[in-house]
Order: sequence, then C-alpha cells, then structure tokens
Amino acid sequence: MIASPPAAAPHPEPAPVPLPVPEVRRPRGLSPSRAADFMRCPLLYRFRTIDRLPEAPSPAAARGTVVHAVLERLFDLPAPERTPEAARALLAPQWEELLEREPRLQGLFADDDTPADALAKWLRSAEVLLDRYFQLEDPTRLEPEGRELRVEVPLSDGLLLRGIVDRLDVAAGGDLRVVDYKTGRAPSELHEASALFQMKFYALVLWRSRGVVPRLLQLVYLGSGDVLRYSPDEADLLATERKVRALWAAIELARDTRDWRPNPGRLCSWCDHKALCPAFGGEPPPLPADDAPAAPFQEQPPA
Repeated sequence: MIASPPAAAPHPEPAPVPLPVPEVRRPRGLSPSRAADFMRCPLLYRFRTIDRLPEAPSPAAARGTVVHAVLERLFDLPAPERTPEAARALLAPQWEELLEREPRLQGLFADDDTPADALAKWLRSAEVLLDRYFQLEDPTRLEPEGRELRVEVPLSDGLLLRGIVDRLDVAAGGDLRVVDYKTGRAPSELHEASALFQMKFYALVLWRSRGVVPRLLQLVYLGSGDVLRYSPDEADLLATERKVRALWAAIELARDTRDWRPNPGRLCSWCDHKALCPAFGGEPPPLPADDAPAAPFQEQPPA
C-alpha cells in the first residue's frame, strides 16, 4: 500500500495591514465677504465662520436681498419688457419668496406701532432704489452671461477662492465686465480701495479660472446713484492674490493659536455680537475642539 503524503500544514492567515488614517484637512476656502470680515475684525470672522452665531435680521439687509433678487429676475423678461414698472411689479413677489425662505423675517416690522405702514414704507424705499437703477443703466441693452453666478478656483497651494457675482457681462469679443449692486451709498475716496477689494477678488477668480483678465469692474451704488468703475490688469490681480494668500496665512495662524482678537472700531456699534466681545466686557463662547468651519459656503446677504 502506498502511503498518502502527509497533509500540508495550513498557511497562517496574513496579519491585516492597517489602512493609513486619512489626514483630516481643514476646509481651505475663502470668499470676499469672509476676507473682509477678517480684515475688519478677526473675532467677527470667528463668530460668523466658526461659531456661526445668528444675527438679527435688519430692514436694510432684507431690502438689499430683495432688490438684488428683483434685478436678477428682471433679466428673465424679454428686453423690451425690462421697465421700471416691471421691476416694481417684481418687488412684492420677491419679498414673499424671501419670507418663505427666511420665516424669521415675518417679525421684521413687529416692533413698529403700525407694522403694515412700516412694511409699505419699506417697500417704497425699495422702489426708489429700483427706479434709480434705471437712471444708471438701460437693461434693455444688456444680455448678461451670468446673474448671481457662483465662481470658484483653487490656487496652487490648495486654497479655494469662491464667491457670488451679481452680474457678469461678456462682450462679443470676449471682454468681461463684472457688476456688483450695492443698495447703500458710494464710499468716500478714502474707502474706495476697500470697496474695490471685493471686485478684484472676483476678477482674480475669473482670471485664474477662465484665463481672461476682466476688462471692467463696476460697482453700482443705488443708494446714492453713483457708479464706480475700475479696469484691472495682471499686476493688480497678482497683488490681490498675494494679499489673499497673506490673509489666509493670518487666518490659519489665528486658528492654530486659537487667538481671535477683536479689533474695536467705529462699526462696533452695529455689531450683533458686541455683548460677547472682550473689548466691551463680554466673553466669547468656548471654541469647539476643532474650530475649522464645517458649514457649507454661504455668502452674506448683499447690502
């Protein structure tokens, strides 16, 4: 009898190889509104971006949102129908749409003795802004490529620049015009640079994403009837990029050191978070364990 060969010893199961733990990376995104917050006051940036503290709605901010919505919807109409009367007719429906999205605005005029009269006065003030728009531009001659256009581009180091452009016009030859509506008054010459930073930020994003430097940046101030125009060049946008990178480095340093310092100034009187500010005897809430912003990108309502 031929003996069977001994059974082979079972091979031991290989030890499981631990998978690499993915690095948790903080979101690296910056919008012009958040950049402006940090330049104004690092603690305000923290309150809005990291703590996500609620802010009381104001009639001025709500009016800005509604007027922007009307000017966006105006271009849904055929060109000959883009009239002041059509714009005014869009006002009440856009207010109702805003109320549906933001129910907290239902009480916007509740503290007035006559809320209905306050609302009517508020709507008339919005009509004044819309009528002024038609004194500054003729929408029947415009066909924007984008309205409330989300734009974004990553820089070489991974920082994502993003924002929402009120209107982008593209000429037949490819020239870009970036338009932003402001429902307030035009700034003094002393503060023009701050106002233009937002527009240069958008121009930088469009240049890096499309390869074209916008021909014209245009700020339309409906509160005073002024139009601020600026033609950037590559040197302008490279300088803006350096400034944005420096701002982000400062934000990262503040986050790493958990040191969000207040910067008291003349705008503090209008800040919703003054009671929490150490500059005024307040105490900010504790920072979360990981204070990277977790909420999705959202620009502040236009003003």
